[in-house]
Amino acid sequence: MTSKQDYTTTFSVNQTPEEAFKAINNVRGWWEGQIEGKTEKIGDVFTYRYGDFHRSKQKVTDLIPGKRIVWLVVEGGPKFTKDKTEWIGTKIIFDISKNGSKTEVHFTHQGLIPRLECYDSCTDAWGPIIRNSLRMLITEGKSQTA
Repeated sequence: MTSKQDYTTTFSVNQTPEEAFKAINNVRGWWEGQIEGKTEKIGDVFTYRYGDFHRSKQKVTDLIPGKRIVWLVVEGGPKFTKDKTEWIGTKIIFDISKNGSKTEVHFTHQGLIPRLECYDSCTDAWGPIIRNSLRMLITEGKSQTA
């Protein structure tokens, strides 16, 4: 269950919910860093690495085409925090919906809350990744990471 403290951000695009869903599932296309493993179906597990700053393993737990994607963080997280397990058990959620003629993408990192050591740094990173790189991949078919 999400709380008011979980990190969230939302943006709208002209593309369809199906196009947004497809772009989000193309994790290598928008999340800068190294992605190892599969990301396309429930049960897939993938590892994300970004230099010496971050390493985490996500399990795809929910995929509803054109509507929702959920990843459960099962291992790792930021390496610069005292508690290297801050992300374990958190969920990375993408909710996709129509809003008039637009498609809205609502991102939540459930469990990424202000009391965590990495909150400020992690939210500073998520903002541009989601609102810029992912949005660009959806709208232009390529992102800043490509």
